[in-house]
Amino acid sequence: MESSGYVTLTRQTGLMKELQAVANNLANISTTGFRKEGVIFAEHIERLGNGEASLSMATASVRNTDSRQGPLTQTGGTFDFAIEGEGFFLIDTPSGERLTRAGVFTPNAEGELVTMSGYQVLDNGGAPIFIPPDAEAISLAADGTMSADGLPIAQIGLYQPVDPTGLTREDGVRFASEAGVEPIEGASILQGFVEDSNVDPVSEIARMIEVQRSYELGQTFLDKEDERIRSVLQTLGR
Repeated sequence: MESSGYVTLTRQTGLMKELQAVANNLANISTTGFRKEGVIFAEHIERLGNGEASLSMATASVRNTDSRQGPLTQTGGTFDFAIEGEGFFLIDTPSGERLTRAGVFTPNAEGELVTMSGYQVLDNGGAPIFIPPDAEAISLAADGTMSADGLPIAQIGLYQPVDPTGLTREDGVRFASEAGVEPIEGASILQGFVEDSNVDPVSEIARMIEVQRSYELGQTFLDKEDERIRSVLQTLGR
């Protein structure tokens, strides 16, 4: 295959990855705390030598998470929390500590504040949060201080990744940070609210159509290139 074919193949591979990312975004429009995912394209240039032009190929091996704030929806739930600003909740999972923006929590049988998947929500010191079983009223201040019947019991921690580009998505709304996490200040937590997905369906559908058309154009080129090579081989074989 000539260099033009290899270049087109790398482009097709990248477009397929982007199409998968867009499809995943659209599938999670209604997922609480979901953050839009995109693909970052990089260009690899190789000098061919002997006075020939350089060869350029595109790769799309890095996925990017959109950090923009999603819309907030009021639920009135006692343990529904939404972050206004930057930062993540920190939860403890069997695979280690993870970050999330999905603030739909509930006390478990032991009184621990957990996610809907049963993972412990951690406070600003990295410890589990316990809800008194006899508490009649639970309130939350903007700084994350949680009170039971007017008495402070814990402060929900807000964290950020040390390296924002090192986030690895897990299960849609959970993220692992390769470089670790650190506390963040300046953000606030709202009780009785949840953060919706930050995916804009209109722009995502438009992007899907654009990517599909680009992929079809690339496939048409490959088909015509294949026909041309077959024709040359048939002519030489006579």
